Formats: sequence, C-alpha cells, structure tokens
Amino acid sequence: MSAPTGPRTLAVVKGHGTQNDFVLLDDRDGVLDLGPGLVRALADRRAGVGADGVIRLVPCRALPEGAASTAEDPAAEWFMDYRNADGSVAQMCGNGVRVVARYAEHLGLWDGADELVLGTRAGVRRVRRDGGAYAVDMGEWRFVDPARAESAAVDAEVQVAGLPVARPALSLDLGNPHTVVAVADLDELARIDLTRAPEVTPPPPEGSNVEVVVPLGEEVTPEGETVGRLRMRVHERGVGETRSCGTGACAAALAVRHWGGPGSPDTWLVDVPGGTVRVRTLPGGRVELAGPAVLVAEGLVDLDALEAGRAGS
Repeated sequence: MSAPTGPRTLAVVKGHGTQNDFVLLDDRDGVLDLGPGLVRALADRRAGVGADGVIRLVPCRALPEGAASTAEDPAAEWFMDYRNADGSVAQMCGNGVRVVARYAEHLGLWDGADELVLGTRAGVRRVRRDGGAYAVDMGEWRFVDPARAESAAVDAEVQVAGLPVARPALSLDLGNPHTVVAVADLDELARIDLTRAPEVTPPPPEGSNVEVVVPLGEEVTPEGETVGRLRMRVHERGVGETRSCGTGACAAALAVRHWGGPGSPDTWLVDVPGGTVRVRTLPGGRVELAGPAVLVAEGLVDLDALEAGRAGS
C-alpha cells in the first residue's frame, strides 16, 4: 500500500503598485510550468488568489527571452515573466516592475543599494530606490505614427462606452501598445464605462491598452519644480479596467505633454484610482516611472483545491 501524499502546494506572495495587483512566484530554479490555465486560476478573484496579473521571477538563463536580456545587458540576472489575468503573455508592466523589485528585496536577491537590472520581454529595465518609492527607467518610447503625431497630434479614434461619440486619440509604444484619449472634465471621466473594452479605430494589430485622461494643469512642488498633473482611468487588454497601469501612466503623461506643446513640463504626477505615480522624461527619448510597491501577504495555494474551484465555476 502506497503512503498517502500531501496536498500539492505553490508558494505565492501578493503585492500591488498603486493597487494594480499581482500574484508573485519565486522560480529561482526555473522549473515552474506557468501555463495559461494556472495563471487564470491564480488571478481569479473568487476561486483563486485574485490579481490583475501573475509575475514569475526566474533566472534569465532559464528561458530564451531571458537570454536576450542578458545579451542586452550582462548584469541582467533576473527576468520578470509577466502574464495578464486571462493567461496571455505580456511584454512587461510598469507597476509590476516596481512590485517585482520589492519582491526581489523580500527574497534577499537585491539589497536596494544599487540598481536592479531586470530582464523583461520589452527589454532590460533598471530599478532604483527613490526614498520610499521605486523608480524605473522604462526605456525608450515612441509614437506609433510619428508623422501624424507631429502633424495632427492624433492618429486614431476611440469609442468609449458612456461617451456619445468617438474621440480622437494618440497611440504610443512603451514596449506594449497604448492609446490615449482626453475627455473634458472629471465628471465625464467618472461617467465612462470601462467594463467593456473601448473600440480603437484603426484596430491595433495586437490590441491596445486605452487610457482616458483629464489634464489638470500645472503646479509647483515644495522644491520649486513645475510639474504637470492629470487624472487617468485605464482599460488594460487581457484584464479590463484596473486601478492603475504604469506604462499607461507614462503613455498618458507623454501624450498630454505632447498636446501641451513646447514648454510643457518634463515631470508629471498621474492620479489613478489606486494612488499617484510620477512620470519624468529622460534624455535619449526615455521615460522614468516612480511610485510605491507593497507586499501585503504570502502563503501556500492548494493546487488541487484551486483546480477544483475553477472546474466548479
């Protein structure tokens, strides 16, 4: 008679960056099979742990995309394997980069003193501690259609539920695709319905995150710096509306800065439902994202119960 076996378990940590939340997995041995079904089950907010996405921290050497990161920068030892809540693979996530940096601290893989060089499918990202926040060099960004961005300042239309007509929008690439649309005021922002995916015309080939923004003008910080401010809601492809989106905040700030013309601030505070992040342009067409990263829980998931819960839904 064989001995009874214990439950199959998976160690997880739950974290968030301005309430954009993630299930974090420690795969230092590079052996975890992170398939779409497991991702969907973990991210399920009723039958699983619940999250906007799942992030596996894995050695760069353990997967081909990680090898590309090491080729880009030999200092990239760790790779951020990010999946959307629907199980689809994503290039990267700005809030997720900060949270996985906090996770690397928690695991003792980064001491926070120097930069953390992290591999992602969108290229290497560098994270540094900035007081109580985490600042990420998000790399180079670009307009999807630079000629139209310069000549017309828009290159698409977006139909958002709750708005009577489609609105002009601007498309940007920050390693993943974004479409930014402005509305008149905070009341209009509150009225939109992001339970349904906005319709972007022309349709982006790989879909797009859609940021709906209200510019709030400029203000002077206690340090004397003039900064812009805007408020944003976002629909993320493969997820739905989220409380925050890091690359989306960058895209929104860059679009509003472009619309503002010469003299617009280089630093923007972006208010999202989950808090506030700071976006700052860097030399060489790069952009930095800074904000909080919090770990709130850790524990063991019973994989048999997880599978049973999903089967019964």
